[in-house]
Amino acid sequence: MKKQSSWLRWLLFVAISAALFVIIWVAWSITQHRSIIPGVSTLQSDTTVSVGLRTAPESLDIRTQEGTAVEQALLGNVMETLVTRDQSNTIQPGLASKWTISDDGLHYSFTLNANMRFSNGHTLDANDVVWSLQQGVNEHYLDYDQLTNLTAVENDGANTVNLTLSAPNPQLLRTLSSRAGIVYDSQANPDYAKAPIGSGPFTVSDYQQGSSLTLQRNEQYWRQQAKSSQVTLRYYADDDSLLQAVQHNDIQLALPQTAPDVESLSADPSLRISTGMGTEKVLVAFNSGTDSIFSDEQARKAARFAIDAASIASSRSDAAQALGGPISPLEPGFEDLTNLFPYSPSTASSMFSYFSSSYLGTATFLVPNEYADLGQTIAQQLQSNSGFTVDMQAVDDSTLHTRMQSGDYTLALYTMDGTTDVSAFSSADSVFHYQNGSAQDAYTNALAATNDKDYQDRLKAYANLLSQDAASHWLYVRKDFIIAQSKLDGYTTNMTTHMLPLRDVATR
Repeated sequence: MKKQSSWLRWLLFVAISAALFVIIWVAWSITQHRSIIPGVSTLQSDTTVSVGLRTAPESLDIRTQEGTAVEQALLGNVMETLVTRDQSNTIQPGLASKWTISDDGLHYSFTLNANMRFSNGHTLDANDVVWSLQQGVNEHYLDYDQLTNLTAVENDGANTVNLTLSAPNPQLLRTLSSRAGIVYDSQANPDYAKAPIGSGPFTVSDYQQGSSLTLQRNEQYWRQQAKSSQVTLRYYADDDSLLQAVQHNDIQLALPQTAPDVESLSADPSLRISTGMGTEKVLVAFNSGTDSIFSDEQARKAARFAIDAASIASSRSDAAQALGGPISPLEPGFEDLTNLFPYSPSTASSMFSYFSSSYLGTATFLVPNEYADLGQTIAQQLQSNSGFTVDMQAVDDSTLHTRMQSGDYTLALYTMDGTTDVSAFSSADSVFHYQNGSAQDAYTNALAATNDKDYQDRLKAYANLLSQDAASHWLYVRKDFIIAQSKLDGYTTNMTTHMLPLRDVATR
């Protein structure tokens, strides 16, 4: 009897000890925000972060809302795409873990990751991919027109999606890394304008139009969960208020639109200033329409010699790198073409001397208000080295675009941003009114490539032809500026106006 009692006491001791261990483990897991559910990623921290930005999305409906602000906020954070891009703008796996492309470039097969789900708990599989692509094409969502030559979208089981094209589209993967590659929940019908549902590491918890967007950690996320439990995007009317907010620690990360006063900010040990590169290109556009002097190839080339692009790029605080052609370093097909038209006032003057003074006349030079100082520099160089009078007119962005589209200008200081905007030089209908049959053929040839290497090689040939023919005078690619509290880690620096992944952002 005594032996049985001792045995029972021992069993009771073991049971109580085990129960206490479980209680302590669960309590510790909760305080550390760590998962005790098998298959769910371990969380790293429970910090909250505020990010300051300039341009707010007018709506969160990324299917129909134009502009990069909604992409910056949602892509990679709330919504995920079939494939993604890294900091070098190189295509990487996304919802698809791998893919194959047929030799003729007409068949793509995507293998999806296993065990994916949306933030509402619904499974994400091939059916959702097929439905999303079909919806986008049928409903004419933004950017789906870039899915050219697409004839069939089919799933082969739950984890494979097959696309069939009628002709090659070497831009397809890049298109599927943008909003056209977002996979939506086919079983849900959320209010996309205010509370979209996606498969990303965050969910939308609050949206104040024009003011703020609050993202909460998605506890259903199928991969490594977000390091911060909450990230709030706050929108500011100007860069001054944005920088004041980060200096006062109202926000921990600031992305100004213009170059900040680096010297004054560097004196603050609580701040860290970083720069990255985007794809926004600053150029002097020539009106190549038939009524313009720049319809003449020699006038365009002379103007390139007359403008000191190298010194402009080296002196501008917002310049990341000088450009000599229409493709920037982070875009497919980049080649350094800065040596084609070195600054040479004597060459410019000699070439312009072939034109009569009456033909040269007065050149109308449109400049965006924010670039008025740069416009003055360019106007002075042109007037000194060309023989025509330059009438510089500072205008707002809307006026600039309207007048360029109608051809009411001679030159314009212009910005372009995008990895497919090089196509604007392949049609006379663009704001440049540039027409060159050889260039058009070269671009058509690039689009016929069946693999990425051929595509990039052909793009280089196209860009070289444009630069040699002086379709414009490309000055530089702009920097992205990031000012952060020194305790903040995990943020990216390149292409932040388009992509601002926040999963790894957290304070130490």
